[in-house]
Amino acid sequence: MQLELLNDQGQGSAKLDVPETVFGREYNEDLVHQIVIAYRANGRQGTRAQKDREQVRHSTKKPFKQKGTGRARAGMTSSPLWRGGGRIFPNLPDENFTQKINKKMYRAGMAAILSQLAREGRLAVVDSMKLDSPKTKVLADKFKAMNLQSVMVIADEVDENLYLASRNLVNVYVVEPRYADPVSLVQYKKVIVTKAAIDQLKEMFA
Repeated sequence: MQLELLNDQGQGSAKLDVPETVFGREYNEDLVHQIVIAYRANGRQGTRAQKDREQVRHSTKKPFKQKGTGRARAGMTSSPLWRGGGRIFPNLPDENFTQKINKKMYRAGMAAILSQLAREGRLAVVDSMKLDSPKTKVLADKFKAMNLQSVMVIADEVDENLYLASRNLVNVYVVEPRYADPVSLVQYKKVIVTKAAIDQLKEMFA
């Protein structure tokens, strides 16, 4: 399996051999869908809360007499059937949304995403992403010269210069291989991987 090696102008200058186990795997749509849903669910916080019929503000007085009104009998206004009443099964702040994904499934799903990106031409390799100074304009001009608008960079090491230069750029996400996630890989139009990061991805997902 070979990936395109980009120069500073964003043009393919050569081909780089990469492992088939990570970048040449068959695409499994069901597995990719599962790990994306699980990743987003695991990042969800249980901050919502609703009140049951005990917690809502209400009177314990019987709203109207039991018989003779033609209406359904009612004991108190906190009934879930009433407007302003409590919920039968309320959402609680300690609700757990996490979904378990086996390590083997996660590795296979990430490799399937990387392989599909390579087949679609959305994945490329660069020598390095080192910067001499933490200047956002320098990095922005670099991406502009390479004709990249929405890009995720997987660098072998995100030093302070690269972090400070990239954090203010819209549609640019710079991350080390261990922090690469399935949602970002799918979201960005172009994924750039440094040469040294290829070995780390191989060790993680092969």
